[in-house]
Amino acid sequence: MTSFIETEEQQALRKAVAGMAANYGQDYYLEKSRAGQHTDELWTEAGKLGFIGVNLPEEYGGGGAGMYELSIVMEEMSGGGCPLLMMVVSPAINGTIIAKFGTDDQKKRWLPGIADGSTTMAFAITEPDAGSNSHRITTTARRDGSDWILSGQKVFISGIDQAQAVLIVGRTEDHKTGNLKPALFIVPTDTKGLSWTKIDMELVTPESQFQVFLDEVRLPSDALVGSEDAAIAQLFAGLNPERIMGAASAVGMGRFAINKAVDYVKTRQVWKTPIGAHQGLSHPLAQNHIEIELAKLMMQKAASLYDAGDDAGAAEAANMAKYAAGEASVRAVDQAVQSLGGNGLTKEYGIAAAVTASKLARIAPVSREMVLNFVAQTSLGLPRSY
Repeated sequence: MTSFIETEEQQALRKAVAGMAANYGQDYYLEKSRAGQHTDELWTEAGKLGFIGVNLPEEYGGGGAGMYELSIVMEEMSGGGCPLLMMVVSPAINGTIIAKFGTDDQKKRWLPGIADGSTTMAFAITEPDAGSNSHRITTTARRDGSDWILSGQKVFISGIDQAQAVLIVGRTEDHKTGNLKPALFIVPTDTKGLSWTKIDMELVTPESQFQVFLDEVRLPSDALVGSEDAAIAQLFAGLNPERIMGAASAVGMGRFAINKAVDYVKTRQVWKTPIGAHQGLSHPLAQNHIEIELAKLMMQKAASLYDAGDDAGAAEAANMAKYAAGEASVRAVDQAVQSLGGNGLTKEYGIAAAVTASKLARIAPVSREMVLNFVAQTSLGLPRSY
């Protein structure tokens, strides 16, 4: 995208993904979620059609496009009522990091499977005692001959139960204090010493959250991605796409909620006219639509900057997009429930399940408060408070 008009290829991708999502829809998504099952059929089809790996290099089975195109896939899936959380993780974070910093062998081993969906890779950075302060990560890697020994604990790790591998963010033993110098390791999920327990969440999603334990996990030397002394920029090569994809998911959810509400208030009639004619409902929904469209523009800007190689510009825009989309989505879902009245809280109409899910966009992958800290310090040049 070099203007406000998407290319023919981007428009065709958007239409194709929307069509596939419509074949599954929210009923499929919620049925799988409430049964504790994964959306394997949807994931498999999205992989076969080239949607999951659209951003990855063609030489490794990807579509050769960029983060803009992957955000289209995420937005349209979410807009169709069936967002795939692992798209944020597997192709956007991990696929990007491996494609940029992995060895040739790592690219050959992992990228084709990530691209076609036959391999899913989880991502593990958050720790119980670190929270938003990644400099307090204590998961440690130490050398033992040519091997690495990895020990530590992670929390709120999405979908590791359905993954074949997980990209672990740790730190080398020599860097236990001071600023974070991340070391990134690909760990197959059947590796001895790696285990996890499910965290009970009030979220109606097919992906679960887990606490992950690494107990003296022995890894070969080629498990390390990139440099042992990599700059923080290597990690953020994956985290900026994470924010863009989080924004795309929130934009899609906001669109979905608004569409549900509009369809209802157009036909619901209590007195002589449909309730959507009353400004008490029409104006809030119009405001929601404006806010979602504005958030979408910032998301598109972030993706375009990222694809153009402007990492600094993309970081600012990605954080702003994630903030704007999260806020707009929460308000859109809330207004949709209000517009439907009692029906908004029933299973039949499918909006109530989005109430807690929409709040996720305010909390993860980075909280709105930390986004405001970033903008205050980076964009406005204000002093840090922490």
